[in-house]
Amino acid sequence: MTSRAGFGDLVVGFVGAVLVCVGSFGVGDIARNNTVAQDLGLSAITYGHGKTLFGTIFWAGVAAMVIAWMRLGRAVRAGATDSAAEAVPPVRMMRLGILAWAAPLALAVPVYSRDVYAYLGQGAVFAAGFDPYADGPAHRPGPLVDSMAQVWATTTAPYGPFFVGVTRVVTTVTGDHAILGVYAMRLVLLPGLFLALWAIPRLAAHFSASPQTGLWLAVANPMVLIHLVAGSHVELLLMGVLVSGVTLVVIGRHVPGLLVLGLAVSIKVTAGIAIPFVLWIWLSHIRARRPVRPVDVAGVLAAVVGITVAVFAIWTLVVGLGLGWLTGLGWADRIINWFTLPTLAGHLVTVVAAPFTALNLQPVLVVTRTIGSVVLAGVLVALWWTHRRDERTAMAGMTWAMAAVLVLEPSTLPWYYTWVLCLAVAFTLPRWVNATVVAISTFMLIVFQPDDSILFYKLPETLLATGLSALAAVSLLHPDPLRLRRIVDWFGAPAESAGVPARR
Repeated sequence: MTSRAGFGDLVVGFVGAVLVCVGSFGVGDIARNNTVAQDLGLSAITYGHGKTLFGTIFWAGVAAMVIAWMRLGRAVRAGATDSAAEAVPPVRMMRLGILAWAAPLALAVPVYSRDVYAYLGQGAVFAAGFDPYADGPAHRPGPLVDSMAQVWATTTAPYGPFFVGVTRVVTTVTGDHAILGVYAMRLVLLPGLFLALWAIPRLAAHFSASPQTGLWLAVANPMVLIHLVAGSHVELLLMGVLVSGVTLVVIGRHVPGLLVLGLAVSIKVTAGIAIPFVLWIWLSHIRARRPVRPVDVAGVLAAVVGITVAVFAIWTLVVGLGLGWLTGLGWADRIINWFTLPTLAGHLVTVVAAPFTALNLQPVLVVTRTIGSVVLAGVLVALWWTHRRDERTAMAGMTWAMAAVLVLEPSTLPWYYTWVLCLAVAFTLPRWVNATVVAISTFMLIVFQPDDSILFYKLPETLLATGLSALAAVSLLHPDPLRLRRIVDWFGAPAESAGVPARR
């Protein structure tokens, strides 16, 4: 496959993104109590045959993006070998192609989640003089609260002070206008995409991994683009800031990197998982020049802790809400899905006990999630201590730590996977790992529906999603696993091959 072929795949993905954008206006999470569609005479596309048509357009777009992603994945994988180095699309083409995929998605109606309306609701509460760390969006009723998922209407903000401050600025400008608020929120989240496009190739190249493969894995991924750009999640900004901070650290710019990582923690506290590993990376850089002395360890430790805490403290003072964000972290328990081990264990316990006694899932989850949290704490400490040898080892520990959070926290959602993907680009992953990422990403695009409904507790739909995800994964490793090319070739075969003289 040549770079021209890679260009063709990027074009197909762009067409798919356009279809996703168009389809989202019929099946997405449109703002409630809003008459724009009716005023434009377009309300018919949101129900009945109109919704079916736009749903077909939407899923055709998703399929086109996944197929283009698969083909692009085979191209960058082939280009990772010396014998086919010229086959891989250049980094510049990959970056421009990803931006082209993202552009239509930035215009779409929010899909897969109503979280963007929750961001706006929290910002509006803050702008109205309430404390979003103590008062839920319901304290300020209006179009924004109407449009968000009502389960979050009374909950407090779990985000860091920087992001809460950003939401206040957005809602101060856009007021109660939900549609303008969505597009304004996307504008403040999209810098995360640009930062990721800058940092990921550099992080991959630093560890002798393929920059193109890194871009393919973490950014061209349709799950990432559709959920984060069209879905408008804070993880889009967090991913870019997190991977930029880590990249600055590994290339030796430790203080700027820690300043950026402190900003990442001020967006969402999850980014703090990466910071302890900076200690080992910085010390390994010193060790490459001379022996490490105790004073070096003390100085680096003080810098790692001091700089990140100072950045977080500054944003806390600027926003003026104190440490109330800690109370919002517990609301994640309201999310129940079997994508993490503690929640899966809770489901299994109730199923196994069903023939003998009826167990309510909620109290069982309290136990399994508590055990999961204790295990997670131990795993994080163990990963930090056992991955102190050198820079590469510390980077691996950081990536495994993010993966452990995904697996052992109370709940996880598709956009959380960016925490791991943006760091895993530092390594040349085995083919089966890439295929697993493809399978999970495709699965998350199907079981989570564009209208915020969920299918993973419906067996037929889940089995269908599993089959399609497996097909996508196999397609990465083996082109045309269904042997469809044979059918195409058979229909297009010359007449002579069928024993019939060709018409002259």
